Amino acid sequence: MPKASETVTELLDRLSVVVPDYPQPGISFKDLTPVFADPTGLRRIVDEIVAPFAGDFDVVAGLEARGFVLAAAGAYATGTGMVTVRKKGKLPREVHSEDYSLEYGTATLELHRDDVAPGTRVLILDDVLATGGTVGSAVRLFERAGCTVAGIGVVLELAGLGGRERLAGYRVHALQKV
Repeated sequence: MPKASETVTELLDRLSVVVPDYPQPGISFKDLTPVFADPTGLRRIVDEIVAPFAGDFDVVAGLEARGFVLAAAGAYATGTGMVTVRKKGKLPREVHSEDYSLEYGTATLELHRDDVAPGTRVLILDDVLATGGTVGSAVRLFERAGCTVAGIGVVLELAGLGGRERLAGYRVHALQKV
């Protein structure tokens, strides 16, 4: 049960589950799905992830897949719309595409061309910021569409992997740095 004075970091530590050796040996994965499953936890992280950007955005963008949870809830909470940024081949209409580097290869993110109009102010939400590759790709998608990136909100920032530095010049808000 949450305490009235519980910080968002304490809430995340209490509700998330650390899974050792996942997805590979030597990696400790912080599973946020129990936070999303808890009504108080979900409400709290959504409120806190969008608060620094209040009034500065027209639409919330969620990155596949856990970013969808945050973006849908954030859009509902703020009375804005929500758009999805998906992996290649998942969207049925004409898309903007952006490749980005992975440790061993590349991947592609896509955005429907007609989901946002030029001039739209976009808040990008995702669960984790690591190297900044995925979020950086989303930033480029929206800028190519003529949008302004109002900010980037994440639940967890994996410090030391260069993500924040890669996104220099953008407002980045992380609820917890690990």
